[in-house]
Amino acid sequence: MKFRIIFAAIALVLALPAAAQIRTVALAHEVTLTNLRLPQSEGGTIGFKPCEECEYQTERVSADTRWMLNGKSVSLSDFRVGLGRATKRDEVYVTILQHLEEDRITQVSVTLR
Repeated sequence: MKFRIIFAAIALVLALPAAAQIRTVALAHEVTLTNLRLPQSEGGTIGFKPCEECEYQTERVSADTRWMLNGKSVSLSDFRVGLGRATKRDEVYVTILQHLEEDRITQVSVTLR
């Protein structure tokens, strides 16, 4: 019995340093298409509302930002054209991946039905 308690205490002590090293590097936002403002160029900014009651948030995009339409990587202009064909814009959800350390958007993706 004493051996089990000592073993559990040692396991907990060894697990603490590993848990302390976990940190968030990226944040994903899921927004409706009606709450999204796409950039005009690859080096611009994207605007979105994380929730209906929230204010618009503006983040940087770059030439490295990936634009994913139905699982395929496309250019920003093709992405804009694809979203322009969407119906029921309040039912289409867009996922925006934000790299927190670099403070920029790395990927914007949507699946249209």
